[in-house]
Amino acid sequence: MQFIDLKTPYAALKTDIDAAIHRVLDHGQYIMGPEVKALETALAAFAGTKHCVTVASGTEALLIALMALGVKAGDEVITTPFTFAATAEVIALLGARPVFVDIEPDTCNIDPRLVEAAITPKTRAIMPVSLYGQVADMAEINAIAARHGLPVVEDAAQSFGATYQGRRSGATSTIGCTSFFPSKPLGCYGDGGALFTDDDTLAQAAREIRVHGQSARYTHTRVGVGGRMDTIQCAVVLAKLPRFEWELARRRELGARYRALLTPLAARHPGFGLLTVRPDRDCVWGQYTVFVPERAKVQAALQAAGIPTAVHYPKPLHHQAAYAAGCCPDCCPNSIAAAARVMSLPMSPDLTEADQDRVVAALAQALAGLAASA
Repeated sequence: MQFIDLKTPYAALKTDIDAAIHRVLDHGQYIMGPEVKALETALAAFAGTKHCVTVASGTEALLIALMALGVKAGDEVITTPFTFAATAEVIALLGARPVFVDIEPDTCNIDPRLVEAAITPKTRAIMPVSLYGQVADMAEINAIAARHGLPVVEDAAQSFGATYQGRRSGATSTIGCTSFFPSKPLGCYGDGGALFTDDDTLAQAAREIRVHGQSARYTHTRVGVGGRMDTIQCAVVLAKLPRFEWELARRRELGARYRALLTPLAARHPGFGLLTVRPDRDCVWGQYTVFVPERAKVQAALQAAGIPTAVHYPKPLHHQAAYAAGCCPDCCPNSIAAAARVMSLPMSPDLTEADQDRVVAALAQALAGLAASA
């Protein structure tokens, strides 16, 4: 069994994907070819934003978003420590300081009730992460940001396609950023990403920044990066878009089925639990993550049964050497607790019910083994 099945979606779309790649090979415009604009138009329509700017990766999307907002050395950006390093990395790369705010224990998303207290005169932006495929509480975060005149950047790398109060992830704030890393809900076959905004000025800034700050060829109006998404990767995503709504629906179905199968285990085994999905949003399960006791033992038992698992994430960022300076090591207790208990199960749109049943049966046996040895 594969943790994430990337082969079946390709097999289903092989003719279209191969044709899309060969069109690029035939026209030879490997950088900023026509597929780039075509994808941006399609993604903006999908997300419901005025602008989409494709970039080289999800990390580059976050970096370019902060650069477009003018974040600089000495500024502060509020974010969560329970995320992949890229979220804080882009803040630090600009000489700014990530200010970590703890998560909600049941969703693992940033706790909006704690955000306002973290705002200082140096705060330049708020960057929530829509973790595991569920959008963070953007309405409350946006309201706090509005009171303080701050922009909000949604890190939607794991949640693209999810909805929140009737809007798509990526279209819920000043700028939304996503990743097309192969394992993400909408993945390419390399690196890629995009940012979304309704702001004309920010969109133009992002387009210039991704091509070394050029407003025209060899006219550098701002400091930029080499941040373009290459044409072949754009062609791949374009070819995958027609299947994407089905894949999102399938992710929701499989997530609901996991919940139905695992809820009895949560009732029987203390320490085992499921993530909460708030009623005003859905989840596309970029990762299907549960809380387990004695994680190393559970993972070993599942591995012995042929079930792959992963941990997203085993150590919060304020405990990582690169980001620990100036952080209170005990100030985000929910993040610390989650890092010790989270475990992700196999999840992809083409996961079969039979394989899902195997996962649940193996997990039930592992948890029973823990109980028997207690």
